[in-house]
Amino acid sequence: QLQLVESGGGLVQPGGSLRLSCAASGFTLDDYTIGWFRQAPGKERRGVSCITSGSRTTYADSVKGRFTISRDNAKNTVYLQMNNLKPEDTAIYYCAAARRSLLFTLCVEGRVDYWGQGTQVTVSS
Repeated sequence: QLQLVESGGGLVQPGGSLRLSCAASGFTLDDYTIGWFRQAPGKERRGVSCITSGSRTTYADSVKGRFTISRDNAKNTVYLQMNNLKPEDTAIYYCAAARRSLLFTLCVEGRVDYWGQGTQVTVSS
């Protein structure tokens, strides 16, 4: 069964950090562009950051300088390091995979082959 499984979400105070993980099973991520999306209550799901198989990256303006995406193909896992978290970062975070996709096609147009189930991130004091 092909699936993506996110982990690492939770409750954190403003200014804190979390690292999300996205592990693939049933397929290898080597040929895939991977993205992190988030959806806050009452809002649309939007791309946060994406990384190609060659480790080119892109970030939404709202997270630049605070979030870092990376991948470890040996572990078939992609990470999102989130620092200096703000209350407006509160959302369900989803990872997504698109085979041999351009960054724009995945992160902006949202053309996804596989979605994970999501992990909740809450930033609150």
